[in-house]
Amino acid sequence: MSGTVFITGATSGFGRATARRFAKAGWSLILTGRRLERLHALLDELGAQVPVHVAALDVRDAAAVAAVAAGLPPAFQRVTALINNAGLALAPVPAQQANLADWHTMIDTNVTGLVNVTHAVLPALLATGAGASIINIGSIAGECPYPGSHVYGASKAFVKQFSYNLRCDLLSTGVRVTDVAPGIAETEFTLVRTQGDEKAAGEVYQGTTPLTAEDIAEQIFHVATLPAHININRLEMVPVRQAWGPFAIDRD
Repeated sequence: MSGTVFITGATSGFGRATARRFAKAGWSLILTGRRLERLHALLDELGAQVPVHVAALDVRDAAAVAAVAAGLPPAFQRVTALINNAGLALAPVPAQQANLADWHTMIDTNVTGLVNVTHAVLPALLATGAGASIINIGSIAGECPYPGSHVYGASKAFVKQFSYNLRCDLLSTGVRVTDVAPGIAETEFTLVRTQGDEKAAGEVYQGTTPLTAEDIAEQIFHVATLPAHININRLEMVPVRQAWGPFAIDRD
């Protein structure tokens, strides 16, 4: 199976690895992200293998998202899979110490951006019908609370419930919806969250074996290429060395 995949946040981490995985299988790629130079680098890397269309895009900008979706070249208009990957975490501190602007940025990107892209690309997916997929990148943070997760975890809980609700609305269309919810994975994600503090970012992964971007990309590809009659509602994956923690109890 092959088709055309639309990937947000394709310039790093899960998005970039996913672009490479789909290219390996011969899919056409629509790659979006805020860093145009990285998109051009991917175009140079993958364009000799498969058709690639790139567009600089901030998913928070609804008008820009709609323009990109409406302006796809004819060869890219039949979208088979949408990978809503763009997202970020900020302010890994207690809520009472967090900057309100960081909360707004996470909501605008992880929630509003997801809604913007889904709404804009949905008509193309509906036109494709059976076998088309919407794959939203959630997180175990949307299910399991932990200190410093405040708005980030809440935004990923939105991803989970939005995915489930979309399934209800799209039941008769053949379009599938999946929430892919990874655990700890080593990418630029933590570097962004720590505002470029490489030492702090490195300590998150020190002494353990996290997932990789390629691990996530492989599962995204698996979900998108299942037979058309199969829908995985939620795929939660963590490294073997990650599990649930004990209850936190405040003591005198």
